[in-house]
Amino acid sequence: MTMNKTQLTPFTGTYFYGCGKRKCAIAKVRLYEKGKGEIKVNGVDIKEWLDYNVQLQKILTPLKELGLEKAFNISIVVTGGGQSAQSEAIRLGIAKALIEKDATLRATLKPLGLLSRDPRVKERKKFGLVGARRAKQFSKR
Repeated sequence: MTMNKTQLTPFTGTYFYGCGKRKCAIAKVRLYEKGKGEIKVNGVDIKEWLDYNVQLQKILTPLKELGLEKAFNISIVVTGGGQSAQSEAIRLGIAKALIEKDATLRATLKPLGLLSRDPRVKERKKFGLVGARRAKQFSKR
């Protein structure tokens, strides 16, 4: 199923952009001013997109810390990775977009660790091994 650009960005008006990454997931976040708190992920409502309520709490952390849950409509295009990595990438993207709107918010978000990209990624498999580090079992006889 292919989507056109209007389906992925359902809101109109001025917006603030933030890009978040985690593992292989990339989230492109747009915060639209004068919103009602609607969140669309890849053109779908966030409640339909999510599996767990914990991930929604993780995504909304930057907005809750600043008390801006209903201040913006948010449009998100996310690709790659699993849902957990995608939700963390979205959280980083929202925090970066908030900084683009108002640079003074950095002092609030930085100590909470919401502006740091988690650098951990999957380690590559090496030749001669079963996985990244696991070797074949040694047999003396």
